[in-house]
Amino acid sequence: MFALIAVLMAVDTVIDYRQSGSFFAQTFEMLVFMAALGGIGIHAWQLASARSRTERLDRELTETRAEAQRWSREAKDVLKGLGAAIDAQFEKWGLTPAERDVALLQLKGLRHKEIAELRHTSERTVRQQALAVYRKAGLAGRTDLAAFFLEDLLLPSVRHSADAPPADVG
Repeated sequence: MFALIAVLMAVDTVIDYRQSGSFFAQTFEMLVFMAALGGIGIHAWQLASARSRTERLDRELTETRAEAQRWSREAKDVLKGLGAAIDAQFEKWGLTPAERDVALLQLKGLRHKEIAELRHTSERTVRQQALAVYRKAGLAGRTDLAAFFLEDLLLPSVRHSADAPPADVG
């Protein structure tokens, strides 16, 4: 739009100049022409700036997606290892397949009623299976079951600092 205005103003200025228009009219038209050229410049600068921002954001988005995929792969590897460790511990405790299901669903945070609905069984059966898991594992309940597996997930520095005696203040 600014370019069209600039071209029209330039044509009008040339025509007026050839017809010996007044100095004030010529000056005003030249100012409008210069303003149109300035608008073109500002618009071009804004467009270049927007393109630059878009390119930067595209690069950042690509980098962020790559990082998210890397984190996802790492998380899958960690979860796969955790799943194998949980399965090995369930095997060590001698849990039946039903008890394994109940224990795993409890670790995922489901309540007895929800587990019963998922497994198409009664809530009482789920409670009995959960009690069998706790008995075989030598644990007091659901909280101890979660804590048993969570303990291995804590960072060594956190675990050791919690076990270490407090530092002397004096």
